[in-house]
Amino acid sequence: MTAEVTTPRREKLANLLSDGENIIVFANSQAALSKLVQDNNFLYLTGLNNPELIYVAGKFGGRFNDMLFIERSDPERIVWEGEKLNAEEAAKISGIKRIKYLDEFYAVLSGMCPMMNTIYSNLGFVALDRPMTYPMYMLEPIRSKHPQIEIKQLNNLITPLRKVKDEWELQQLQKAIDITGKGIMDAMENTTATMMEYELEAMLFYRMQRNGVKNWGFAPIIAAGLNASTLHYEKNNSRIETGDLILMDVGASYNNYSADITRCFPAGATFSERQKQIYSLVLDTQKRVIEMIKPGVTLAELNQATTTLLAEGLLVIGLIEDTDDVTKYYMHSVSHFLGMDTHDLGGRSAILETGNVITVEPGIYIPEEKLGIRIEDDVLVTESGYCVLSQNIPKEIAELEEIRKAALEKK
Repeated sequence: MTAEVTTPRREKLANLLSDGENIIVFANSQAALSKLVQDNNFLYLTGLNNPELIYVAGKFGGRFNDMLFIERSDPERIVWEGEKLNAEEAAKISGIKRIKYLDEFYAVLSGMCPMMNTIYSNLGFVALDRPMTYPMYMLEPIRSKHPQIEIKQLNNLITPLRKVKDEWELQQLQKAIDITGKGIMDAMENTTATMMEYELEAMLFYRMQRNGVKNWGFAPIIAAGLNASTLHYEKNNSRIETGDLILMDVGASYNNYSADITRCFPAGATFSERQKQIYSLVLDTQKRVIEMIKPGVTLAELNQATTTLLAEGLLVIGLIEDTDDVTKYYMHSVSHFLGMDTHDLGGRSAILETGNVITVEPGIYIPEEKLGIRIEDDVLVTESGYCVLSQNIPKEIAELEEIRKAALEKK
């Protein structure tokens, strides 16, 4: 990200603030010998992928002011950790002109507190019996010494901005989706029975790394046979058996924008007749729900339509005797927002707007038949309807069987 990308975001954020309202956003810390995964709200506003930074902004007297706190460089640590981000680099990358050091943070904040009435921060969420998050800990002195200042979750303020994707964001999402699609194709073209699920995971991760992607958007699900009926199966350590249907729910994270794609394909050359029957029902439902997408439609409407369609289909094939029994085989929502977080800001009851990106992922899970099928695409809401960003990743039965036949003929 560059200042050209993030500066307009901060300007939009400034327009949401009233006098006395402030933002304090903490970058993530980085554990020794581990890769940094940045806080997405911090990255969204600053473009800085460095640890231990703090962004502070506020509106006073109708004027918006912001600043960035960075680490001081310690010459004795350079040989171990390398150079820290300096003030000139921080200002150039982010476009934030006022740069201060972390050891000045509380002194500066003390001077601001008398003018504050609200602070929005990336506090996070923890159970009552767990330790505070780092932002909670850092803001505790304000909570105890200035109880008149209300401290709120930043998500409440920033959701309207992050929910609507601009052109640059859509480019990052499309790149993440395309790389994920290539990894899925690698797996489809190289899988054979007796392989382990983690071998397929390795194929995808190799494709990601070759394309400059360092991280998954979420823990990948590579589930064969019975494992596919577990919604959040993440072990990926079972052997693939002849006749299994393989479910892959995966997504690369490109510049912290996550794809989220699910595809199912047979371990052999073809689907069984039962697999085709269930797969066709899921695919038909998905297509009909995607056709509903346009500005003004709610996620609740998409969910209700999905449940109704799957229930009617399961009733026809005799898997259930009453439509209310659909929850035995379908028990999750059909959609969520997608962006920097795989389950991005936006909520489950939102009304769709132009520029939203959502998933559409109906499924049917029949553990007694060792079968789980989910088909998931990433969809952009446009002014006139929708655009399926993952449309180039095969999902038709004929396409998948053609790929699998060709793959096994090479073995």
